[in-house]
Amino acid sequence: MTDTTTLPRRGWLARLGAQEDLNFLLTNRVPRIALTQAMGRFSRIESRWLTRLSIAVWRRFTPLDLSEAQRTEFRSLKDCFTRELKPGSRPFDTRPDILCSPSDGIVGACGVVQRGQVFQAKGSPYATTDLFGPTQDASVFEGGRFITLRLTSAMYHRFHAPADGTVEHVTYLSGDTWNVNPVALARVERLFCRNERAVLRMRLATGEPLALVPVAAILVASIRLHFLDVLLHLGRRGANEMPCSATQAKGQEMGWFEHGSTIIVFAPPGFELAPGVQTGTQLRAGQPLLRRVS
Repeated sequence: MTDTTTLPRRGWLARLGAQEDLNFLLTNRVPRIALTQAMGRFSRIESRWLTRLSIAVWRRFTPLDLSEAQRTEFRSLKDCFTRELKPGSRPFDTRPDILCSPSDGIVGACGVVQRGQVFQAKGSPYATTDLFGPTQDASVFEGGRFITLRLTSAMYHRFHAPADGTVEHVTYLSGDTWNVNPVALARVERLFCRNERAVLRMRLATGEPLALVPVAAILVASIRLHFLDVLLHLGRRGANEMPCSATQAKGQEMGWFEHGSTIIVFAPPGFELAPGVQTGTQLRAGQPLLRRVS
């Protein structure tokens, strides 16, 4: 009989694997949609003492920093999640050839769209047609760039227009609420294509198409889009098509998540990653994300 204590997997690797297994179990092998809906209801409870207690517990597990918030007393947990910042906290790069990061976030998978395929993690591809849904044409981004921005729960949850332009169409696709952390991305195939998401099709003032795809996740109760004055949530089943013509100025607030999640940015050929942007880079809304090269 083999003595498993002599197998080549050493102690730190075993501990790392165990932590990843536990993380995946606790955040995914649970009733995700029910928990997300319950979190939505809980986060809306208006109670000062309950909110203070919830934030105190939250801070035990995340590096929540409220020093930039306009106010530090909140009516509810949702009020804290969707907090506004002090004026000037997120200046946007004004150079016309720069597309800015629409949100705070950590850069995940990024690169070139090839044969209609992109990646959620190393070795984990998915098709842009699956992400965008059956009604949207993603072919204009073939040969262009995609960048995945992951928002942690402690980050600023609002997202902004990366450049001057017009939002021409929104498709809301209801779905699951898998966690979008690196552990889940490495284990769940086509995760972004399974989760609740919205596809925002934008036309830049310079004429190029752009797409922002906010993807919800476990405990992310909803996505708010200001220019449609609509709350997108799990109750909106199917593909919801919302044509619009919403002019956006660079840096203008477009909406928010009610927790943390992911935004995937798609740009057509003619753009490249801004200097210093690579997997693992932590960005703030307004910092350079992409640069026009033609």
